[in-house]
Amino acid sequence: MTARLTASAITVRPASAGRAILEDASIEVNPGEIHALVGPNGAGKSTLFSVLSGDLTPESGDVLLDGRRVSDIRPRDLARLRAVLLQENAVSFPFSAEEVVRMGRAPWARTEHEEHDDAIVFEAMRATEVDGLAHRSVSSLSGGERARVALARVLAQKAPIMLLDEPTAALDLKHHEDVMRIVRATADAGATVAVVLHDLNAALAHADRLTLLAFGRVIATGTPAEVLTAERIEQVYGQPVDVFPHPITGVPLVVPRR
Repeated sequence: MTARLTASAITVRPASAGRAILEDASIEVNPGEIHALVGPNGAGKSTLFSVLSGDLTPESGDVLLDGRRVSDIRPRDLARLRAVLLQENAVSFPFSAEEVVRMGRAPWARTEHEEHDDAIVFEAMRATEVDGLAHRSVSSLSGGERARVALARVLAQKAPIMLLDEPTAALDLKHHEDVMRIVRATADAGATVAVVLHDLNAALAHADRLTLLAFGRVIATGTPAEVLTAERIEQVYGQPVDVFPHPITGVPLVVPRR
């Protein structure tokens, strides 16, 4: 399988110099897979995410999308290739939820795809269960509702690559699982998905591949079960855990020792 998105030997340093935020980090994100980025706070996950999206230029290393340097792709073309969901979804103006979701269609304006905007926006809002909020001002919504509106915008963009930074952080249990099911279905349909997750059990349950970061470096990459061993989790997080199979599904579970 040929990776659609690759980052090789990425190093990022703060403007004030000093220790690298990210050092010699590499990752491949394949079509049809969910690739989770996990690690403790300050590990470099969001920095690597920003480099993958093309929003941050590294000090050294290359990011390639279908063999082309991301930095060489025009912004409008890049927006048709990859959609990005950030942690913060602040909206400064009183846009309605539907208006925000329609922003995801902007890259396709004045193309033949524009005629499908209404159907695509409706389907994205229905999938994320925000269709009932269509005319509500985004500023009046709860954090979880705003997060689902932001995800609907990303879905409406219809880009073949999705980059999601903690898409479940503000969600309750049901909507957490709903979002991960949507992400799973999107990958199963052929999309290339990279997602930053704090929840190790969510990563074990939903990801196909996983990259564990700590101290600005990639510690391990592989299947979630290969990477998230009890020994490695304790080493990286400084917290002893037990990892054992779920009694019904057999999917590994991480439980802190208390």
